[in-house]
Amino acid sequence: MSQFDIVVMGGGHNGLTAAAYMAKAGKKVLVLERKPHFGGGVSTRELIQPGYWHDEHSNVHIMIQGNPMLREDELGLLSKFGLEYIYPDLPHASIWEDGTIVRSWKDLDRTCEEIATFSPRDAEAYRKFARASMDAIPMFMSGLYSPPFPMGAFVAMMDQSDEGRFLLDVMSRSALDVVEQYFESDLLKLHIVRMVTENLQMPDELGTGMGAFLMPGIIHTYGCSMPKGGSGQLSKALVRAIEHFGGEVRCGAEVSRVIVSGGKAAGLELTTGETFMAKDGVIGAIHPHVLRKFVGETPEPVLQRAERVTQSTFSINLMHLTLKERLKLKVGNETNAMMTELMDFYSIRDMLLEYDKLRRGEVSHRLIAGGDNTIFDPSRAPEGAGVFYGVNFAPYNLYPDGPGSWDARKEEFADRALEQYRKFYSNLTDDNITGRLIRSPIDHERDSPASFIKGDIHGCAPFMYQSVAHRPTPDLGSFRVPGIESLYLVGPFMHPGGGVFGAGRATAIQMMDDMDIDYDKVCGGAV
Repeated sequence: MSQFDIVVMGGGHNGLTAAAYMAKAGKKVLVLERKPHFGGGVSTRELIQPGYWHDEHSNVHIMIQGNPMLREDELGLLSKFGLEYIYPDLPHASIWEDGTIVRSWKDLDRTCEEIATFSPRDAEAYRKFARASMDAIPMFMSGLYSPPFPMGAFVAMMDQSDEGRFLLDVMSRSALDVVEQYFESDLLKLHIVRMVTENLQMPDELGTGMGAFLMPGIIHTYGCSMPKGGSGQLSKALVRAIEHFGGEVRCGAEVSRVIVSGGKAAGLELTTGETFMAKDGVIGAIHPHVLRKFVGETPEPVLQRAERVTQSTFSINLMHLTLKERLKLKVGNETNAMMTELMDFYSIRDMLLEYDKLRRGEVSHRLIAGGDNTIFDPSRAPEGAGVFYGVNFAPYNLYPDGPGSWDARKEEFADRALEQYRKFYSNLTDDNITGRLIRSPIDHERDSPASFIKGDIHGCAPFMYQSVAHRPTPDLGSFRVPGIESLYLVGPFMHPGGGVFGAGRATAIQMMDDMDIDYDKVCGGAV
């Protein structure tokens, strides 16, 4: 039996973030990770061949750019622990099969000039829309990386001003409804909505409209970025910070349960029987659907509500390729963006028909995105070679034989997606592909069985009823587990949502508050 101040179940980036802050606060911290490597959904590895570095899950880091962890370098990740971000001038582009291009430059004026070439009216509408979004960013961002408002207080506060009521209205609508209200061109609507669906939300799902409103503001304020060397460099920097502050990260250590004594989380037990006791608290990356498995002492009504949490409507079939030579877009590589959408539908109706297939358990080979990561970061492969990251939206519950049929069918769906990619790339040929690895929705679940339930790499659905302190449930939204003292939750299923947010910061703030630790004093000084 080993004694620590805080033990952490799960070495994903959120658990590592919370651990790093608590270690900086002077706590003796241990992180236990089931897999032989840390990082969870934020890891970069040589998956196919030596020298080719692939992002296992997350690829582009958008939402974390507003986090004080980076903006104020609270942990020293940028100044001391080797993290470096690449920010291109072109964060987002949509390319159509016929060579049509819509680009969102970080520069708003340049973006509007391009929109004006196909819709002068939409150029002005987009300028107003983007400026309103940029104006809302500081207020909105201030709540993303701290413990969330209670839902009732949040709604009451928003309902006291015209601006707040506008945001409530947007939050209640679908992304498609929002763009339909503001724009006339289907090209611009498709450009915005298609990117928002990268959050694993349907274009027409109610309670998802905030993404459509905020994404232009984020792009023109922060841009889109990826760490130099791959997504996993964020996790590596966090581990360096933890170790610098006296903490420890141990891999190959699978947790079987949270040890509860006298109604308090007292430590973690491994599947080997080894135990690690925690004097001050336990942090767990435990999805609400499996809370019963790891913390059966949780009150039954809390468990039942946790097990009703809604997962995202679809997942992804992810294609990793190693390439002899860097990819070439048919429209020219100057159109490569940090986020590149590849489309052959030109109307909203045609797009919606493809998303409807996902609802019915079918894969649409037309819903693809991705590109060659070496375009922006040549260090990811040998000189002149490429590393392809390709996303094909796909349902977890595959028709007609269910999720278990993914193993037999994922290569077939990848072949169809590859043919679709070839419409846009001139050299994505068999002789240029030197290696291939496909990861299906069920592979994602196997990779992280305590977080990526039903292949949902964003934790749970991003609907309004699963937002602020109701994410994932009203019981669990404060990062605490009712009836279990000193147990705190982290993960993509917690506030503020899935993706790379560095959301463990909010868990750490809540813990410090409960322990009467002055967060500003911990993070205000030098590293």
